[in-house]
Amino acid sequence: MSLQDELKERSSKIFRESYQMSIGELINLYRDGEMDIHPEFQRVFRWSEYQKTKLIESIMLNIPIPSIFVSQNDDGVWDVIDGVQRLSTIFQFVGVFKDEDDNQLPPLTLQKTDYLPSFAGMQWNCENSELSFTKEQQLFFKRSRIDIIIMKKESDPNTKYELFQRLNTGGSLLSDQEVRNCLMIMTNKAFYELVMELNRDANFQRCLPITDRKADEQYRVELLLRLLITQSVDWDSINNYSDFSELLDKETICLCRADLDTDDIRERFVSTFQLLYGVLGEDSFKKYSGQKRLGPVMAAVFQIIATGVFKNINDIISLPNRDEWLLEKANSVFETDEYKRNTTPGIKSIPRYKDLSLFSMEYFKV
Repeated sequence: MSLQDELKERSSKIFRESYQMSIGELINLYRDGEMDIHPEFQRVFRWSEYQKTKLIESIMLNIPIPSIFVSQNDDGVWDVIDGVQRLSTIFQFVGVFKDEDDNQLPPLTLQKTDYLPSFAGMQWNCENSELSFTKEQQLFFKRSRIDIIIMKKESDPNTKYELFQRLNTGGSLLSDQEVRNCLMIMTNKAFYELVMELNRDANFQRCLPITDRKADEQYRVELLLRLLITQSVDWDSINNYSDFSELLDKETICLCRADLDTDDIRERFVSTFQLLYGVLGEDSFKKYSGQKRLGPVMAAVFQIIATGVFKNINDIISLPNRDEWLLEKANSVFETDEYKRNTTPGIKSIPRYKDLSLFSMEYFKV
């Protein structure tokens, strides 16, 4: 297939419209429940009060702000792909924004800026009239227009996830896993909540002592998803992915759409890390030197130990000498050809992930 054929095929799967809407119209859409701006994203998109003020300043000074991207679902509701923080700031400023628990947030209080020092302490409506926007200023704000780009429901279903990822990765302060968290919320909030619940498990946390930076970047959540993906991935097609990040993104979406036995996942997960922490402690996923475990947590060690234990946990915990059995297996795994081969320099991440996972599931069979 030629480049022109590929362009024609792919572009024919994307249907979009673009036009300007007033802020007043957007406020009405939000109030009427015709726009989902994902208030859960507030945990991820960390705008300061000053950044919010600068957005309001830009609007009041008639400075163009970036387009808002939305995806239209089957009910006609707009799912905001890019622009969550801009819209939530606008809605908070006018006093209508609600958090994920449907509680209305306090109205935004503006800060002083270089261009508009009189912004200091001002609100949309304030009992002190000197600190409140005038009727004329409110009308100007609501009549200001923003470019809206709509990905229509006829588009390829994966379009909005691809678009969200592209808009929120390059040049962004978000880590790959933070973007992945947002994709989970957009696809299946219940699955996202399950992942967050598992991530908070005390023994899971204790088995993975990591730096604050890695914790902020959601590294434990990434490892958790690596583990869950091994239970349902099509191993025959895994090499079709171009890189490991793409694998995690797309297989996470597959998990979101799958009919999972969440009770079984939860029960096996809790049992797995209760056992691992009881036997190996906080050194569970550090390299074994032959006498003790040393160094930082390693993804490869996590993969070759956690995957097999999680897969076979119900049989393992039935063993009369399970602690001794697990300790011997977890120490001996470092001497296997599979571990040595897959931890030498130059091994690509996708084949390593596949080989370590499949080997682990067989290695820890009782």
